[in-house]
Amino acid sequence: QVQLVESGGGLVQAGGSLRLSCAGSGSTFSMSSINWYRQAPGKERELVATITNGGSTNYVSSVKGRFTISRDNAKNTVDLQLNNLKPEDTGVYYCNYKWLWSDYWGQGTQVTVSS
Repeated sequence: QVQLVESGGGLVQAGGSLRLSCAGSGSTFSMSSINWYRQAPGKERELVATITNGGSTNYVSSVKGRFTISRDNAKNTVDLQLNNLKPEDTGVYYCNYKWLWSDYWGQGTQVTVSS
């Protein structure tokens, strides 16, 4: 049974930093591209960052230069470092990956950035 568990969210002032972590269970986690999504109140879920199983990364333009995604396959974790946070980064952040016909999601972790 695949499980994804996010942690590290919280309340921070604008300009601050947080580090989110996604812990995955199962052998397919380390073989998959892992995504971080976020959903702000009243908005659609948005893909923020992706890391492939080989370590290549991709970011939505609004977070480039501020967020960094990384992975530790030995620990089955993918982290998202959030720097220079802005109020518009507020939302629930979700870890996700797809394997064959399955789409796995964590429960999400809340990030709130105050101005």
